[in-house]
Amino acid sequence: MSFLLATIQFSKDDSTQWMALAVGVVATLYLVMRGRSKTKKDPLSRKPVPFGVAQQRQIERDISGLMVEMLQTAQQMTAQLDTRAARLEVLLKEADVKLAALKNAGAPALLKTSSPVTLSDTPAISQATSDAPAPAPEPPETPPDPRHRDIYALADQGRSTGEIARHLNRPNGEVELILALRPQ
Repeated sequence: MSFLLATIQFSKDDSTQWMALAVGVVATLYLVMRGRSKTKKDPLSRKPVPFGVAQQRQIERDISGLMVEMLQTAQQMTAQLDTRAARLEVLLKEADVKLAALKNAGAPALLKTSSPVTLSDTPAISQATSDAPAPAPEPPETPPDPRHRDIYALADQGRSTGEIARHLNRPNGEVELILALRPQ
């Protein structure tokens, strides 16, 4: 470096001074960059530090503790799902019983309402049906809805709900619902 400064001081030509300065900057950058490339090594290329027996046993205990916690959590979640599934089954059976009671009581008007029956409505409906002295005679059958005639016709031909839905370009669930609520 001192040689470079001496050259710059004794040189009378400005271009030589700038040239010497540029060479010095390039050499400095080269040395700095070369030093950085050696310090940045791939962390995976290093050899792992050997653990002592005590450290290995501690890691094994930690891992087995985590595995036990995961197993307990999975068991709790499974139990919660089983409980919810059982409650859902009970609710479905109750709904089927109440639906059968409504059908037997001759209340087709309640079944054909556009508003869904909620759980808060069911005691009133079941109470109303239990207070009835005798089942009313079947009302005269209403003609099928003209919007459903195509679905009924295709179902009478033996087609599946999927085929009917594709043929009429309607949702599969809608076709299933219409067929499930089809008057006998």
